[in-house]
Amino acid sequence: MDRRLREAAPHIDDNGFTARVLQQLPAPRHARRSLRGAILLGITLLASVLVYVISDGGRFLVVAMARLTTLPAFWLFALAFCSGILVMIAGVIAATAKASELQS
Repeated sequence: MDRRLREAAPHIDDNGFTARVLQQLPAPRHARRSLRGAILLGITLLASVLVYVISDGGRFLVVAMARLTTLPAFWLFALAFCSGILVMIAGVIAATAKASELQS
């Protein structure tokens, strides 16, 4: 299909304009290796371990799960539904921000 589309596209002679424009463009920058990802991952792991230790080994998670098991099914459904809506809203906001960033 790609070959057919390329064959079907008529070639418009621009008298070398495209080649001249491409030659005047700045050379592509080489991507620098950054430690940003490693630093963020390290800080995240450190913070997770610190919170786990401070919170008595994650005891609050066990207590929260025990409370959730005593809720009626309707409330569990409502909680899951509201959580899904919040995640969807966050995704729409992030996509809109990214789209406006790309248009700028």
